[in-house]
Amino acid sequence: MSRLFEIACRPPWLLARFGSPQRIVSWSLNRPGFVASDTVAWLQVKNADLPIGLDPKRFLESRLVDEGLAEAVGLMTARDIREYAVASAGEGVYAVDTLVTLGLGNAVTLDPTGRPVAVAREAEPVGTINALVACSQPLGDGALLEAMSVATAARTAALLADDGRAIGTGTDCLAIACPMGGTPDIFAGLHTEIGTSIAAAVYRATREGRRVWEREQVAARRP
Repeated sequence: MSRLFEIACRPPWLLARFGSPQRIVSWSLNRPGFVASDTVAWLQVKNADLPIGLDPKRFLESRLVDEGLAEAVGLMTARDIREYAVASAGEGVYAVDTLVTLGLGNAVTLDPTGRPVAVAREAEPVGTINALVACSQPLGDGALLEAMSVATAARTAALLADDGRAIGTGTDCLAIACPMGGTPDIFAGLHTEIGTSIAAAVYRATREGRRVWEREQVAARRP
């Protein structure tokens, strides 16, 4: 359950809807950068949906338009969107809610030279990590970018907890949202209230998503 947005899961769509347009920064396929939107939309896809040569950006844009979600910030994943994780941290103006879908089928780590190296077994289904981090406090441009850094660090720390190797996947996407208007905070680092709330919410949601993913992989390998 989220305090800052409503969640609707109707496969193949997972929607996070705000009561009013938010300022959102992400590297989503259809609306990257700083945009205004009241919806972040996950689309669950299969390999057959994305044959070689298909433009994934045009594919996502077309599906969003067909669903009446042209202005949404769109994310795509092969992960079962019904297995999303939600976590909250902070209170009042420094409340943060995080919604995560997590798969590690194309997970990577870094070798001693800093080059990405695949972690997952080939037999595991493709997955990715998509996260929405919603803040109750308006944030300036610099603070939104700092919040992105904090959220990424918290996600990676959660993946490495309990002897994990993966630091992410090759197709992760992260979106940070905050209200429009008002007096924005100019900092969102780990020495700020909003920064610590972001870190805690992302860490908890990522760990929960990873636990669910790992349970599924163990069950799938049983004879």
